[in-house]
Amino acid sequence: MLFFRSEDHVESWLVRRGVARGAVLTLAETWALARAWYPDRRRAEWRPRSIAESQVILDSLPLNPGQEFWTLR
Repeated sequence: MLFFRSEDHVESWLVRRGVARGAVLTLAETWALARAWYPDRRRAEWRPRSIAESQVILDSLPLNPGQEFWTLR
């Protein structure tokens, strides 16, 4: 995970390194994802979720729906 000041900062970083843009989230979006992804990790009854269960979480958040980055395989 990398943090940037602005969209311009993201773009200049990508150009300097010659890499393709991946997913870019605001801090609020990152926090929403973290809260949805790890709500009960410390509970004794916690178990790893299936890919399908994980996909439901990702689909429930406004993370550029339809973007291949958010599709689990």
